[in-house]
Amino acid sequence: MRRTYFLAAAAVAAITFVSCRTPPQASTSTNDSAAFLKEANDTLLRLGIEAQQTGWVAQTFITQETEAIDARASGAYLTASTDLAKRAAKLPTASLPADQQRQIAVLKNTLTMAAPEDAKEAAELAQLVSEMRGMYGRAKSCPPGQSADACLDVEGVTKVLAESRDPKRAREVWEGWHAAAEPMKAKYSRFVELSNKGAKTLGYADTGVMWRSRYDMPPEAFAAEFERLWTQLRPLYQSLHAYVRMKLHAKYGDAVPATGPIPAHLLGNIWAQDWSNVFDLVKPPGASGGIPLDAILKQRKASAVDMARYAEGFFVSLGMPKLPQTFWERSLLVKPRDRDVVCHANAWDIDYVSDVRIKMCVDQTAEDFATLHHEMGHDYYMLAYNTLPVVLRDGANDGFHEAIGDTIALSVTPEYLVKVGLLDKAPDASGDIPLLLQRALEKLAFLPFGFVVDQWRWKVFSGDVTPEAYNSAWWDLRLRYQGIAPPSPRDGAEFFDPGAKYHIPDNTPYARYFLAAVLQQQFHRALAKAAGCTTPLHRCSIYGSAEAGKRLQAALAMGASRPWPDVLEALTGQREMDASAMAEYYAPLKAWLDEQNKGVAVGW
Repeated sequence: MRRTYFLAAAAVAAITFVSCRTPPQASTSTNDSAAFLKEANDTLLRLGIEAQQTGWVAQTFITQETEAIDARASGAYLTASTDLAKRAAKLPTASLPADQQRQIAVLKNTLTMAAPEDAKEAAELAQLVSEMRGMYGRAKSCPPGQSADACLDVEGVTKVLAESRDPKRAREVWEGWHAAAEPMKAKYSRFVELSNKGAKTLGYADTGVMWRSRYDMPPEAFAAEFERLWTQLRPLYQSLHAYVRMKLHAKYGDAVPATGPIPAHLLGNIWAQDWSNVFDLVKPPGASGGIPLDAILKQRKASAVDMARYAEGFFVSLGMPKLPQTFWERSLLVKPRDRDVVCHANAWDIDYVSDVRIKMCVDQTAEDFATLHHEMGHDYYMLAYNTLPVVLRDGANDGFHEAIGDTIALSVTPEYLVKVGLLDKAPDASGDIPLLLQRALEKLAFLPFGFVVDQWRWKVFSGDVTPEAYNSAWWDLRLRYQGIAPPSPRDGAEFFDPGAKYHIPDNTPYARYFLAAVLQQQFHRALAKAAGCTTPLHRCSIYGSAEAGKRLQAALAMGASRPWPDVLEALTGQREMDASAMAEYYAPLKAWLDEQNKGVAVGW
């Protein structure tokens, strides 16, 4: 099915000549199921390539025309995949061979959006998503009363919030960016209505239930697993939150209260999901600014391609092949000066075989250096499973795809930077707390945000949250789980702050990112052990380990051909997701944070 973690393509629109046919009579014939699966794989490959091609163009040449072309191609794919999922759901599978059972199970459970039966409504659904993606790509933060020249795109807003220490300026650009999402609200409400209609045609109560049904367990069991993992991780997050709040209060005074939630605009990130940009404000006394990789990359005049070559070299060191030449010829790594593009980083698989790419507006920063390693992890995953049936050319679950990239990024350690010649010497153990804190501001700070995005959507899809309460429900959840609050009241029905996050208009499920946060640490611990690493986990890099590469490649090549616990076991020896690896990774930091927080209120 369509892999939205690397295809954020413009919108899907059903086209009238691809009909939602009536499911055939149930049959237990292996030959009949084999014929159906051949049709499904052939259809998804043909229409998927068309959708990938037009999606790429729509995101790298944003115009009304490219959005329309992409909508038609994506719509054909959506309608056909919805049809195939409906037919797969009607097939009895008990007597079929295991490989056919797996393909049918995956086929009926991996849609992110199902088309309604009515062709006009299906076309409308596709057009809505296309329009919302385009609105996001063109969004600007515009100061009140100033000319259009003062408006900032997402890159500009990101830079201001990362670097400015002026609360007034930060609030201005934050509110401007979120205001740009308000026109999406009516479209999103209609999208929810139509998307739910499509989900019901597949037998799901709503789109949220459909999403939660893809994890080789009942949807209610997945929701419980989600909550279980967060409960394990909450104490770790709360320690970090209390420490950061204390430090920001010292910097900003009453603009950041000593108790209660932290204002979202003062955490260095548009969505307050990554706090690494405030490291300079919260670092331990006497600590350096961490590894000065930004300065090193700039000093060496490392181009976007140079940075991507380092990422490729990491995978080659594990025994994997170099990327196809087409990757270097066709990827978009530098923001064009002559047109709007969607700069949000993602990896693409255009032909489902070897035409893998990255779309990203690369800057000379440590963040983008790590992101290139992450996105290339997606590409190598795609290349590893490219001989499986098309239906199974996907991650074991969507969290796996994100976790693989993040696992590689965890190996971007000082020791790795020394090995590739970007650093002369790794800091000694006295620098471990600053290094862990820097990583925690990125990874731990993200956890509750990764939890909230789909919690909100599940409530919206189920009808528990209605359009007039979209924004209040969004901030209620962010307060409850993140301990974050907006810089000004945002309860009005006109606001639509969720739309300021790319994955909402893009309709990309977000639970995968939370799962990836847990799985990446589990993967990292297992691969570090395979690599024979004897240092603490946060210092381990699997760079250059053929044994770790062999284990990783074997798991990647399984794609979605087996339930995710089987793939997890092949990679880690465990069959359940386990947050203890994350606790082990951050154990030195947790002890240090608790010492710093003595006498300070924890929680909000």
